Amino acid sequence: MSILQLSSSSLSFLSPRKSLSSSPKSPRTIRCSLEGTTVTERKVSATTEPLLLRAVKGEVIDRPPVWLMRQAGRYMKSYQTLCEKYPSFRDRSENADLVVEISLQPWKVFKPDGVILFSDILTPLSGMNIPFDIVKGKGPIIFNPPQSAADVSQVREFVPEESVPYVGEALKRLRNEVGNEAAVLGFVGAPFTLSSYVIEGGSSKNFTQIKRLAFSQPKVLHALLQKFTTSMITYIRYQADSGAQAVQIFDSWATELSPVDFEEFSLPYLKQIVEAVKQTHPNLPLILYASGSGGLLERLARTGVDVVSLDWTVDMAEGRDRLGRDITVQGNVDPGVLFGSKEFITSRIEDTVKKAGRDKHILNLGHGIKVGTPEENVAHFFEVAQGIRY
Repeated sequence: MSILQLSSSSLSFLSPRKSLSSSPKSPRTIRCSLEGTTVTERKVSATTEPLLLRAVKGEVIDRPPVWLMRQAGRYMKSYQTLCEKYPSFRDRSENADLVVEISLQPWKVFKPDGVILFSDILTPLSGMNIPFDIVKGKGPIIFNPPQSAADVSQVREFVPEESVPYVGEALKRLRNEVGNEAAVLGFVGAPFTLSSYVIEGGSSKNFTQIKRLAFSQPKVLHALLQKFTTSMITYIRYQADSGAQAVQIFDSWATELSPVDFEEFSLPYLKQIVEAVKQTHPNLPLILYASGSGGLLERLARTGVDVVSLDWTVDMAEGRDRLGRDITVQGNVDPGVLFGSKEFITSRIEDTVKKAGRDKHILNLGHGIKVGTPEENVAHFFEVAQGIRY
């Protein structure tokens, strides 16, 4: 028999117009209208630890927890309306009131099991003496990319209390708002990925500049990587102390490295972050995501993180086999699936959950949600996920 019990009660989620069956953890349902479609929201009891944290621990649970990367914004009309009033991304992400409002937009509609802070991995840069901006249509721009040891020496270590107090304030308020109905998630950029943005001067397709530095002046790059490592350790601790119950580390560009170069320029610094954070916050789950990571999965597990998030190019069953059953996996539905029919979305969710198994799995996309994704399909994704029973 499939691990998914495809009974009439557990399949009541197949149509977005049908209510989810009640359970001891969902004593009532709230119905809301979304572009003419009735969407069911589950009211989850706050009497136990959040489902996501229980999944990471390997506890027996009745369904996989679910949230989406790039969960706030992009596809929601409520976010697009707010963007019209506040067109600057930094204005939106560096104001505690707006950060809380945007972080809660999907929570109020879909009730995901993880509520992630609305922010950016580059947010700490200003506090490290690295001027930058995020420009609509262009992405991040680093104004004075460091190119030498002298430039790197001007990079300061990050003091979040001084540079980003709005992050701490927002996390405290999110925790108070969400309670134990979902886990509040923080996130940071990994040292190599942050260094890539900084050295390249923004986004890159070929990563020529950072590889030139890595292979011609490795000591300079290592000095920058160490500054980011020390700063991200501080930042993760700050987020945890402010209310984050788990923190995801994004090393999106590390997969531009060959395995041997990953082991020099990324792996040691990720290990250092995990080891240092676990010394002060041993119970804080750390999640690691790297886009296109199929060639590096075993090395990602060696960082010591609690959760490895798989992108959609890795078969979930094969990823499980390669990582082993002691580590939690997250993912990994292709974001493009959300442009398909509701039946197709349902089948892909069921396939992913079946391959992941009933233990230590957090359902998510294999990458961030795409601009233009139909909002009603996101609603269906959550309704199907929350209706699954092992």
